[in-house]
Amino acid sequence: MSDSPAGPPEKSSSQSPIPSSAHATALETAAHIQAGRLSAVTVAENAFERIAALDDDIQGFNLLTRSLALEAAADIDRRARAGETLPLLAGAPIAIKDNLNIAGLPTTCSSRILEGYVSPYDATVVQKVRAAGLPILGKTNLDEFAMGSSTENSALRVTRNPWDLQRIPGGSSGGSAAVVAAQMTPLSLGSDTGGSVRQPAAMCGIVGVKPTYGLVSRYGLVAFASSLDQVSPFARTVRDAAALLQVIAGFDPLDSTSIPDRPVPDYLAAIEARPDIEGLRVGVIQELDGEGMQAEVAASLGAAREAFEAMGARVQPISIPSIRYAVAAYYILATAEASSNLGRYDGVRYGMRVEEAGMDLKRMYQKTRALGFGPEVKRRIMLGTFCLSAGYFDAFYGKAQKARALIRHELRHAFDSVDILICPTAPTTAFRLGEKLNDPVSMYLSDIATIPVNMAGIPALSLPCGFDAQGLPIGLQLLAPHLGEDTLFRAAAAFEARSGLRNLTPGRLAAVQGAR
Repeated sequence: MSDSPAGPPEKSSSQSPIPSSAHATALETAAHIQAGRLSAVTVAENAFERIAALDDDIQGFNLLTRSLALEAAADIDRRARAGETLPLLAGAPIAIKDNLNIAGLPTTCSSRILEGYVSPYDATVVQKVRAAGLPILGKTNLDEFAMGSSTENSALRVTRNPWDLQRIPGGSSGGSAAVVAAQMTPLSLGSDTGGSVRQPAAMCGIVGVKPTYGLVSRYGLVAFASSLDQVSPFARTVRDAAALLQVIAGFDPLDSTSIPDRPVPDYLAAIEARPDIEGLRVGVIQELDGEGMQAEVAASLGAAREAFEAMGARVQPISIPSIRYAVAAYYILATAEASSNLGRYDGVRYGMRVEEAGMDLKRMYQKTRALGFGPEVKRRIMLGTFCLSAGYFDAFYGKAQKARALIRHELRHAFDSVDILICPTAPTTAFRLGEKLNDPVSMYLSDIATIPVNMAGIPALSLPCGFDAQGLPIGLQLLAPHLGEDTLFRAAAAFEARSGLRNLTPGRLAAVQGAR
């Protein structure tokens, strides 16, 4: 999967104005490349050295794209030498979740059923990343077809948390989160259907942003639940996440759900224009405040509330009663859409096909899907098919849609009295590998705080807010109204500056490096 193992790049001395390329933020790296103080090729090569040193343990990448990355980096260096003004993040490496299409490369969705499939086109976000000059290092592991909360459902590998190799990195975008947390890359893209970027961001101690539904094109993203899916950025700082969202956002005529006629705001300018949050109205979601939460998670939420008050924000409790229905409604709506979307994987047009002598078409379908799909994907297809079946549609799917409408209404009403809402991103810190694999309900409840955001289509962000007794990171989730990303980033940047929890290095990373 990678070149011969090599040690990570040496860190620059404390006297150097240039941080090591492993620990530098994406914006810092791009600024040094623009100024000629760093080479984009060197940055990319250092990233691959770090991947070789760490990823055998972490297992974050499904595929490396070394020649693609170095070619893009060489072009950035040529343009920098010519004195060209480069895009804001040019030269900063990025990794792409393996359910986004890149022309000429496999798209596996970490599933056997897509064996042999090579994409003929780029996803729109991939086109934008290329145009912005970000070298693509490779494609990252995920729960099969983005269905899971731990990245243990991949048919290819089990990704591990850089903070503790015996724990999950979250999911479904666990590979994208882990490689950023392990400083193999400063940036990555995931997809968020019910928390699949924010939950792993919390468990890996980084920043994850779920944008407003329709702000980022879904063209070229392999669908799980089309009314909920959203391509989303990971980074190690709020400003890097804001810059990456600025790169990938915007109207796309190839996506019928894309928001038209709206220029992409300058999120970094919004942060700089008003870095303080004096007078900001902050609501604490009562239904997600303490009950059912790990003690340290509840304590961190209390500390975050105090931090916002100390910065001059006006903090108040807000009740969203319909949140109690969110998980149940989500697992009806999402599985129903999955049942429909995954019907295309039939062994006929592309991907895996099981063939035996004398086999008829029906038997070929059965054998191909039985071997091609993993247990969690089969579970969700069956759940969704049942909910859509005659005699059950109104009782399940219809009621779930009503619950979704209620959640959307109550959240919209909440934003009449506050500017942002806060709550824990996940009820616990990262749990041990295998701990919840045989308890799907417990696994599903990992997303209790994130699912309502997707149901309502609003933006939300997770960033570090503390640690538990084992030194594992805790995530704070900030929610904003529809298209309120500028307020979201401003509040998150202020909290990040006060807490000092940015660009974190996992405490166990040194031991991982030493083992290579």
